[in-house]
Amino acid sequence: MEVQEIKQRFGIIGSSPLLNRAITIANQVAPTDISVLITGESGSGKEVFSHIIHQMSPRKHGPFIAVNCGAIPEGTIDSELFGHEKGAYTGAVGERKGYFETVNGGTIFLDEIAEMPLGTQARLLRVLESGQYIKVGSSKVEKTNVRVIAATNVDVYEAVKNGKFREDLYYRLNTVPLRIPALRDRKEDIYLLFRKFTADFTDKYRTPPIQLDDEAQQLLINYSWPGNVRQLKNMAEQLAVLERDRLITAPIILNYIPAESTTRNLPMRLENQPKEDFSERDILYKVLFDMKRDMNELKKLVADIIQHGGVSPDYAGKQQNLSHLYRDIELPGSTPETQFTIQHPVINTGNNGEFNITHEAEEVEESLSLIEKESDLIRKALKKHKGKRKLAANELGISERTLYRKIKELDL
Repeated sequence: MEVQEIKQRFGIIGSSPLLNRAITIANQVAPTDISVLITGESGSGKEVFSHIIHQMSPRKHGPFIAVNCGAIPEGTIDSELFGHEKGAYTGAVGERKGYFETVNGGTIFLDEIAEMPLGTQARLLRVLESGQYIKVGSSKVEKTNVRVIAATNVDVYEAVKNGKFREDLYYRLNTVPLRIPALRDRKEDIYLLFRKFTADFTDKYRTPPIQLDDEAQQLLINYSWPGNVRQLKNMAEQLAVLERDRLITAPIILNYIPAESTTRNLPMRLENQPKEDFSERDILYKVLFDMKRDMNELKKLVADIIQHGGVSPDYAGKQQNLSHLYRDIELPGSTPETQFTIQHPVINTGNNGEFNITHEAEEVEESLSLIEKESDLIRKALKKHKGKRKLAANELGISERTLYRKIKELDL
């Protein structure tokens, strides 16, 4: 069966090469009885691929069961998987069939396999190698014919090195590794999935259709989606139910993204932008450090002039530009009580090529109001970048979400 036919049959949306590759591998391995280890982040759709493998295999008319190994207590997982005899332990009032007995001839999907206890791992290894198992409290060897598909969202090989997962079981399960790509690695599919989800939910709840503006679309694509497709689907449902305004903007989208993940999961900053979300005090420190850096450049310029024994037109131009930079510093909201002095060297040359270095001092009134300084810096950044908030946030060294909030708070 072709990849596109499989997508239509199982409701898979997307055209990412990584997604197509995963579907191709699942299709190729399905007709065999080989064990498959599906890896991928939580919410990326690992269980969907287990259904693909089962439905495309000769076992498709047999039973299928999905078991979350992390959700079963350690003391009862052996009984759940392999069954137990009457009186095997306190509370075992009767005989119980395990999943490997009830799914005989079909497929069992063991999700979160890395959470399985080491003792149960040894039992599972025996089933994979010989098809044999023993019920809890019994000495009779039972036989089963079950295909095992396992899945995990952790690095199993790392768990092997840490002694938390059996190495022999890892290699037995990992006969065919199947990696499901994270949603952030399928950027071309994000908006398609969102449109499909919103269309389904608006139809389900009988609400008007939802549209995204350009900034909101870009935000969806750039967000890293730690919860993958599951998180995107949940957001689409919330927007379909809760938002009265059916034109969704970027600030609205930000309301549905966890605040603690915004900074690290919105890679909208440019290359080399600091990762931290700076506070008002950090912004002021940044301005002062920039001033110090410019002063150091001015000192280097003077040293170069002294070393060369004269003033070239190029040096004079540099000195003029730097002097202009320091003379034009503006600090809003100053009062006579708050002043500081900036000194910078001024180079005076005579007709004979000699030069003197003097220091001019000028008093600049400074405001101690953080709000006024912050407001002025934000205005300048927005003006410099012609109202483009992403670039302005990058210039200020803050996240775009923080800039949105500041614009609203300062009524800019």
